[in-house]
Amino acid sequence: MRFDLVSIFPQYFDSLSLSLLGRADRSGLVSVRAHDLRDWAHGAHRSVDDAPYGGGAGMVMLPGVWCAALDEILGASCAPVLAVPTPSGTPLTQRLVGELARADHIVVACGRYEGIDSRVPRHYASRGIEVRELSIGDYVLNGGEVAAIVMIEAIARLLPGVVGNPASVVEESHSTAGLLEHEVFTRPVSWRGLDAPEVLLSGDHARIARARRDEAIARTAARRPDMIRALEPAGLDSQDRAALARHGWVVPGHAPRPVPMRLRPAEPADAASLAALAARTFPDACPPFLTEEQIGAHVAHALTSERFARWIADDRAGVAVAELPEGSPAATGPESIAPGELVGYTVWLLEAPDADGALPEGLDARPPSIAAPDPASGRAVAELSKVYADARLRSSGLASALMAHAIETATRAGATEIWLGTHEGNKRAQKAYKRAGFRLRGKRSYDVGGTTCRDVVMSLALDPAVEPSPRKEPRP
Repeated sequence: MRFDLVSIFPQYFDSLSLSLLGRADRSGLVSVRAHDLRDWAHGAHRSVDDAPYGGGAGMVMLPGVWCAALDEILGASCAPVLAVPTPSGTPLTQRLVGELARADHIVVACGRYEGIDSRVPRHYASRGIEVRELSIGDYVLNGGEVAAIVMIEAIARLLPGVVGNPASVVEESHSTAGLLEHEVFTRPVSWRGLDAPEVLLSGDHARIARARRDEAIARTAARRPDMIRALEPAGLDSQDRAALARHGWVVPGHAPRPVPMRLRPAEPADAASLAALAARTFPDACPPFLTEEQIGAHVAHALTSERFARWIADDRAGVAVAELPEGSPAATGPESIAPGELVGYTVWLLEAPDADGALPEGLDARPPSIAAPDPASGRAVAELSKVYADARLRSSGLASALMAHAIETATRAGATEIWLGTHEGNKRAQKAYKRAGFRLRGKRSYDVGGTTCRDVVMSLALDPAVEPSPRKEPRP
C-alpha cells in the first residue's frame, strides 16, 4: 500500500520511519511519502491561505494550491482514496480502518488554520475519487498531521506482514469481537501488593479464554456501552449472555441487539407486579404431572401480592427485581417488553427469628443435611426461595445474574450457607445451579396443590470473611 501525505509541515511524519511501520516501509510492505504543500505554491511568500469569505477569525487554505498538489499526486493512481482529517468528519472506527486497509493508495490532505476550502473535497468527489473526511475524536487539533499519523498507524498494522503476530490484531480492542480488549499482565506474579489473576497462571487455556472474554465484556459494559448496544446476538454464546447480564445487559428473544437491564431491591410498590410475574413464571418450573388447577392453587396461596409486600418489608428477606428501563422492541408483538416492565425476580429468606421467635413467612424447613451455624455467631442459613425470569428472557443470562445477586446480598446479610430445592426432573435448573457453585445435598418432599413433589436439595457455602450488614427493624 502507498501513503502520500501532504502538509505544510512534512517533518511531522518523520516518526513514521520508526518501529513496525518504518520496518514495513523499508521492506517494501508499505510506501510512505511526505510532501510539502508549499512546493506547489507560487509567489515570493509561497502563500497557501487567505482570509475566509464572510469574515471571521483565522485563515482558509487556498483551493488552487491544494488542487495543484493533489492533481499531480492522485493522477498516477488507478483507484486512490483521498482522506481529509477534519473535526467535522466521519468518526474513524476500527471497521472503517478495515475498509481503508483494502485500498491500494491513500492520499492524506492535512489542513491547517480553519481548514481547506470546502470545494476541494467536493471537486475530487465529483471526478469519481473516493473522498473520506475523517475525524479521530470529538476535539480540535492545530492541524491534520497528528490525525494523519493516527490513521496510517491504524491502517498499516492491518496489512499482512506489518504486525509480527496476526493473532494480536484479532484479539485487541475494537476488533471483530466488538469489545474492548481484556486486561494484560506479565512478570512478576505479585507486584507492589497487586497479583496477576490466578486463572492466567493455571495453564488451562479454555478457562483463560473464558476469563479474558468475561473481562472484555465487563470493561466494555463499564466504559463503552455504545459498543455493547452494537453487539450481534448471533455472536454471543450462553456464557457471553450471562456475563452481559451480570453487567446490566440482556438479549431478549427476537431482540436485534442487547438492551440495558437494571437489577434493584424490590420496593413496596412492586408487590402487585411481582405477584403477576410470579404467576407467569412459576408454571415453567413445575413438573408436567401437575394440573393447572394445582398450580393455580399454589400461586393463589404462596405467591400473592400481600406475601411479596411482607417479604419486602422484612429485613430477613431479600427481594430483588430485574427490569428493562428502555423496554425491548421485538419482531412480533407478544415478544415486546414495555419500558420499566419487571422481567425477573429473586427471593432469599434468612433463618433468623424475630423478637417473638417467628421465622420469615414462607421459609421452608431446613433439610437435615444443612447444618445451622452456632447461634452465638450471629450468623444464619439462608434459603434461596425464588429465582425466576420471564420466558422472553430465557437463555439471556438473566437467571444467572439474579442468582449471583441473591448470593451476594445473602452473604452481606450474614448467611453462612444458602440452600435451595428444585424439582428432581428440572435438569436445566440443576445444571445452572451447579455452574454457580451449588452442590448436591440430598432430597426433600414438598406439596403443590395437594400433590407431593420431590426436590433435589443443593447448597453453596458463603464467604465467612464478609461482615454482615447491620440488621434494620422490619418495616411496618
